[in-house]
Amino acid sequence: MRSPHAFPDLVPDLAPRLPDLRGRLSANAPLAPLTWFRVGGPAQVLFEPADADDLAYGLAGVPAALPVTVIGLGSNLIVRDGGVPGVVVRLGKAFGAITLEGARIRAGAGAADVKVARAAAEAGLAGLSFLRGIPGAIGGALRMNGGAYGGEVKDVLVSCRAVGRDGSRHDIAAPDMGFTYRHCAVPDDLIFTEALFEGIPGDPAEILAEMERITSSREATQPVKSRTGGSTFKNPDGAKAWQLVDAAGCRGLTLGRAQVSELHTNFLLNLGGASAAEIEGLGEEVRRRVRETSGIELQWEIKRIGLPLPA
Repeated sequence: MRSPHAFPDLVPDLAPRLPDLRGRLSANAPLAPLTWFRVGGPAQVLFEPADADDLAYGLAGVPAALPVTVIGLGSNLIVRDGGVPGVVVRLGKAFGAITLEGARIRAGAGAADVKVARAAAEAGLAGLSFLRGIPGAIGGALRMNGGAYGGEVKDVLVSCRAVGRDGSRHDIAAPDMGFTYRHCAVPDDLIFTEALFEGIPGDPAEILAEMERITSSREATQPVKSRTGGSTFKNPDGAKAWQLVDAAGCRGLTLGRAQVSELHTNFLLNLGGASAAEIEGLGEEVRRRVRETSGIELQWEIKRIGLPLPA
């Protein structure tokens, strides 16, 4: 759902500050089509950089007072109905390169996790198949220490590169990422642009078979063909979020056109025509019921950005 209230157009002010920009600046650009939930308002300015150098140049020229938000494939994301003020950076196809370097694989932050997993498998590199189970792109996997099926990013990352809010460039070694469960300690104002992973030489046929098992498991247990955002809540210590949600009686619970999946209760669904407010509100209702029944405060895994619609 797009906000009926457009933001003031900042592009005429920004463009003269960035005469050598090669990427695109778009005012009041709809974000809903760029997210898996297909909800949310516009970006005040959508910046689609041509490459990492263009990203650094663009960020250096954006006034420091303007907020900057980054999105990738829009999988683990709710954009609120009022849209996102400031500049939204989208790392698209220009950041999707995947290259082999011996037993290592370099991937742009916009590369889909599944494509990196497949490239590694075809090259006979084991250890990265878990990426097949993560819906999204490498940038988000870095930011969240993404994991699934027994593996996570911290297990295979060598280093990554990022651009700062001021256009500065950063090389970050894996030990300096500050990885914990579904989190990294790198400041939010650094935008990841690429990552270098290391695999273990293996048999391509065996690795591809493992990926097929992950694919089959996902399709059998998760609503992968629905409008969803992936896992909604982080697993608390010693517990599974889906079990807590189920025990709280939330399986199939609806709010407007948003629903808790009946197949996997840690997934929220847009049944068609839901607003971001309904999806987020349903998530908050689930959190409330889990808190009442178990005493456990579920933490959002899905990132929520932007403003609600004015009352």
